[in-house]
Amino acid sequence: MDFNTLEMLKKEALDTRIKTIECISSFGSGHIGGAMSIVELITYLYYKEMKVDPANPSWPDRDRLVLSKGHSGPSLYAMLAKKGFFPLSWLETLNKGGTNLPSHVDMTKTPGIDFTAGSLGQGISAALGIALALRIEKKSSYVYAIVGDGESQEGEVWEAAELAGAQKIDNLIAFTDLNGQQLDGYTEDIIPMHHLKERYETFGWDSYEINGHSFEEIEEAITKAKGVKGKPHMIIMHTNKSQGYIPGEGVKSNHSMSVSPETAKEAIDALRKREEV
Repeated sequence: MDFNTLEMLKKEALDTRIKTIECISSFGSGHIGGAMSIVELITYLYYKEMKVDPANPSWPDRDRLVLSKGHSGPSLYAMLAKKGFFPLSWLETLNKGGTNLPSHVDMTKTPGIDFTAGSLGQGISAALGIALALRIEKKSSYVYAIVGDGESQEGEVWEAAELAGAQKIDNLIAFTDLNGQQLDGYTEDIIPMHHLKERYETFGWDSYEINGHSFEEIEEAITKAKGVKGKPHMIIMHTNKSQGYIPGEGVKSNHSMSVSPETAKEAIDALRKREEV
């Protein structure tokens, strides 16, 4: 990755983080933790990797993104607004009456959303089904899926993993957001997410383990994955929950937090100062 591309991605990620904080503060609370931990990934996907058309969100030949951890929607909403799928002003309507931006992503309400999330564990199965349908239709499009580490305690995730490996679904590239935290605390204290890379490899996946806040490592893993045929791909990203929302960094209860406009302004100012160093 050249210097100019890296600087562009860093700039867009910072702007996405700011817009995510502002979006959540417009409602007063929200799932800040998991939304912030995937910002580098969605920035890379939408600025470098995915084949999409904001003017035609239902374009049949597009790549798809399945946000299985659908409560992380605010950062994806920020990205879709930045890319022109809908007006930036929508970000001020998060979870309010009549909004097109509900707490959990909904493909019937929001342009650019490819999967309606709700109960955790379902997204990876949906992504598998979409990828299989695209293969049957002989399309070259990829399906990208983002799964949480707490979510990976669901049995449905592993049923999908088993089938994807057996069917050699190589147009599916999934990511596990391994931030070590979930609603009720640390995954280590609930169900530890040990040896995920080896688990997926056992099911026949091509698997990688990276720093999920490094654009260079994200790019390298996706590039390698696309070079491997006959296997689905899992990229396990070590991330920090609430990365970039400084009041939530390192806090145990940062799954969903109150974010007032005043707190948001202070957090954004602090984030900008940190990024300038």
